[in-house]
Amino acid sequence: MQSGIYARKTHLMTRPEYSIVIPAYNEAARIGGALTQVLACVRERGWSAEVLVVNDGSRDQTAAIVRSFAERDPIVRLVENPANCGKGYSVRNGILQASGEIVMFTDADLSAPIEEAERLFAAIREGADIAIGSRWLERGRQTIHQPLYRQIFGRCFNAITRMVMGLPFADTQCGFKAFRRAAAQTIFQLQRIERWGFDPEILFIALKRGFTVREVPVTWGHDERSRISYLKDGIKMLEEIVYIRWNALLGVYSRNVSEFTPNLPVAKG
Repeated sequence: MQSGIYARKTHLMTRPEYSIVIPAYNEAARIGGALTQVLACVRERGWSAEVLVVNDGSRDQTAAIVRSFAERDPIVRLVENPANCGKGYSVRNGILQASGEIVMFTDADLSAPIEEAERLFAAIREGADIAIGSRWLERGRQTIHQPLYRQIFGRCFNAITRMVMGLPFADTQCGFKAFRRAAAQTIFQLQRIERWGFDPEILFIALKRGFTVREVPVTWGHDERSRISYLKDGIKMLEEIVYIRWNALLGVYSRNVSEFTPNLPVAKG
């Protein structure tokens, strides 16, 4: 068994078609329900899939709940971060540990219902390397709207991101994205942002490396339990945009990469 991964010996030996990665930090109240919904969808759709929950140093029962699911269902795996390292680190850790031909990540609150993943998978089957969910392409698909101040912040941040980084997407921050395996292996080995601002970075890398990105409207409902601080984290995200441009000037995102062997270093700071 690989270090840092809890998995039953009966885990599937063949590579699944899909890997579903769920980053989780103190998600004991939601992770059980999320896994129940995800596993039900996998069964109903007949997906060949694995589900990886990345525990980001939770202090509650998140890991224990995931282990209980893994004991009953071999497609569930628990990936442990070395500490509380951030959402960006968690997504990278999970995706680089994943085995699927198509790898996606989604938030533990399932603001975009897992059934919507089929829309991302379809875009990839139609030729995209990467498919990203969007809350803004078809606003009528939003079942629960964000408060006005969150909408304003999101739109302002997205506008700045588009201007500074040249990203042509209506929604860079939606936590519902899927990748062909080759694209994921390249992008996430080059990723450097380890907390909230990683989404623009991975899209910037994708375009720089010549991958085709398709934005897909998805059904989405706002969850008031979101932990993001729109002042503190917003300022940090703006700093990270500058950091991304600096990395690009240094050639960080142009380096050669190869198939990843899971062995992530301990996160910085």
